[in-house]
Amino acid sequence: MASALAGGVTEAASPASDVSVTIYRAASRNGESLDLDGLGGFALITETRTISLPAGASRLRFEDVADGIQPATAIITGLPSGLLEKNHDARVLSPAELVTATIGKNVWLVRTNPKTGESNKVPGSILSDAEGVVFKSADGLEALRCSGLPEAFQFDSALEGAATPTLSALVSSPRATTATVRLSYLAEGFDWMANYVATVAPDGKTMDLGAWVTLANANARSFPDAHAQVVAGRLNRESEEVEPVDEGAQIVAKCWPRGSTSDTPEIPNIVAATPLLPGWDLYAAREFKRSAAPAPIAMNMALQEVAVTGARVQQEQLGDLKLYRVPDRTSVASRQIKQVRLLDRKDIPVELFYRADLGAEEDVDNQPLSKLLRTRNDKAHNLDLPLPSGRVATFYERDGVPLLVHEAPLRDITLDEEVEIEAGEAPDLRVTSVTEGRKVDAATVKKLPLIPGAFYLRSRDIEATHRVEITNARNQTSVVELRLTALEGTQLARADHTPFMRNGRQTFRLTIPAEGSTTVHYQTVDTQYSPEPE
Repeated sequence: MASALAGGVTEAASPASDVSVTIYRAASRNGESLDLDGLGGFALITETRTISLPAGASRLRFEDVADGIQPATAIITGLPSGLLEKNHDARVLSPAELVTATIGKNVWLVRTNPKTGESNKVPGSILSDAEGVVFKSADGLEALRCSGLPEAFQFDSALEGAATPTLSALVSSPRATTATVRLSYLAEGFDWMANYVATVAPDGKTMDLGAWVTLANANARSFPDAHAQVVAGRLNRESEEVEPVDEGAQIVAKCWPRGSTSDTPEIPNIVAATPLLPGWDLYAAREFKRSAAPAPIAMNMALQEVAVTGARVQQEQLGDLKLYRVPDRTSVASRQIKQVRLLDRKDIPVELFYRADLGAEEDVDNQPLSKLLRTRNDKAHNLDLPLPSGRVATFYERDGVPLLVHEAPLRDITLDEEVEIEAGEAPDLRVTSVTEGRKVDAATVKKLPLIPGAFYLRSRDIEATHRVEITNARNQTSVVELRLTALEGTQLARADHTPFMRNGRQTFRLTIPAEGSTTVHYQTVDTQYSPEPE
C-alpha cells in the first residue's frame, strides 16, 4: 500500500511469517487464579516480517501488533538503513471513530425508500456526534434516523486509520529494496502460572504429582503457530502505563423529543415485591443486580476459552531465571487461557505431618491444626525439576477414586529444596495457647537520655510465661510441629521441650499420643521502651 505523505510514502510490512511469544509472570500475583480482565504480566513478542521500501524516506507500518504494546521497547532489526522515528497508533478504526473523524467534512446521507428500494443521496456534513449524530444539509439541521427511513452515511474520502493497533517507523533507504526484518517489543496483557495436582496414596506415604503451565492472553491479537516460552523468577522491572486500545463507542441515533401521541412509551419493568428475612436485604440487592446483568457479561465469559495441549514444556537456564520452552509450535490465541503439560512424577515419597503456627505471645482457643505433605525436590524423591510458583490441588485416593481435599498456593521451589504442600485442616488435632503471667525484670530497667533535662527513655524486659496444649482425638499417634513467630525485640528464653530452627522460626517437633495431649511451657522476654518526663 502506498499513499503520499510529507517526507515520503507509507508502506505496510507483510503479516508476520514467524512469531515468538515469551511470557513473564506478574510480580504481584502469588498463586491466585488467572483473570483475563486483570492480567498483570507481560510478554516479549518477536515477529519476522517482509518489507518493500522505495528509495528515500518512507513510513513503514507494522499493523496488527498486540494491543498492550509498549512502543518505547520496540526494536526493528534488518532495516537497510537507519531508523529515524517510531510512532504508535492505538486508535482502531470503528464506525464511531469514522463518524468522529469526519466531523465538519463533506458526507452524503443516503436514504432508502423501503417500498421502492430507491436511494436518495443528500449532500452535507456532520456537525456533532455527542448524544446523537447531527447532520447539516441545505434543508437545515436534523438528527440521524429521525426521518423514519433507513439512513446511512457515505463518506467522501478514506479515513487515515487502521483496523488494528499499528506501529509505524520513519526510515530512509538509499535504494529501493525488499528485506526481511525482525520486530521485537514488550506488551502487557499476558500472564502465566503453574497448576499442580497432587494425588496422595491411601497409605499417605507417597504421592503422584502432575503439573500444567497455564498461558493467558488478554489481547485482541492472536499469535497462531508461535514459539512459546515462559520465564519463572522475579524481575526488577518498572511497569509502564499502556494506552488501551479504543474499541470505539456506539453511534447514537437519537431524535429530539416532540411529545406527540405517536411516541412509543417505555414499558416499565414491574416485579412483584418479595418479603425479605432480617439481614437479607444486602444479599437480595446483590442477587437482583446479578440477575439484571446485561448480555455482554455472558459473552465475555464465552470469550475466556481454555485450551489444553499434549505438548510438554522443557526447562532451560536463563541467567538466574528459569525458562520453560514449549517444544512444539502452539497458538497463543486472543482472550484465551491455554494449558501445556509441565511434568508427571509417580511414587514421590512424602511425610505427612501436622503444624500449629502461632505468634510467640499469641493466645488462641481450641483452633484446628494444618495438615501438610513434605518431600524434597531431588532425584531421590523422583522430582529434580525447578517448580515455578502456582496453585496445587491435593487429592486423596479412596477406593481408586481421587477426592479433592484442599487447594493452596505453591511458591517457587528450586532444586534440592524442601517442598511443603498444604493439605487442609485437621479438625481432630487442636491447639490452645494461654499466657499464664507477665512480670517486669527489675534488674533490666535502664534510663536513657532522650531530650537532656526534659525526657528520658526507659527500657525494661518483660518476661511472659506461656502454655500451649495440643490435643489429639485420633486413634493413632500424630507428628506435630509447633512453630513460633516472634516479633522484633521478643526472644524465646527457655522451654521445657527442646526447639530447633526451621526457616528462621523456633520449632518444636512433638509426638501427640492417640486420644491424648501434649503440653509445652515456654518463656519469652520482650524489651519495651517508653519515653517519660524527668
